Amino acid sequence: MPTLFSIIEAPSHPRLSDLYRRLGLAELRLPSQRKAIQALKREAPDWVVAEFFYGFGNNYAGANVSNLDVFLASLQKHAPAARVIVLVGKDQAGYVPLLAERFSLHAVLTQPVSAWDMEPILRGAASAA
Repeated sequence: MPTLFSIIEAPSHPRLSDLYRRLGLAELRLPSQRKAIQALKREAPDWVVAEFFYGFGNNYAGANVSNLDVFLASLQKHAPAARVIVLVGKDQAGYVPLLAERFSLHAVLTQPVSAWDMEPILRGAASAA
């Protein structure tokens, strides 16, 4: 059964467990990037759904674009074939291309995201495989 990491760092992250289950995906819900990196060492996901938060100020020491950089670098090592779906607020959508220059992103969805938004992305990749 394909595995999906759902990295939930904010209340705006959609709860799509029913959709994932219906599509035959085993969801692993993770509360932080740190926990997601730890999980990568045990299991390679097929999918990752995570929120994007731009690194305003010195939070990311200027070396990283967002909260996702360190996780995505680890993902390249442990699960390079995993497909990444990034969720972003409208106010930060303009910064996602900076992340896409560094890492492969399967899809980017602007919040709020519903099952109607997510399902075609998950099904489209499944039917193409």
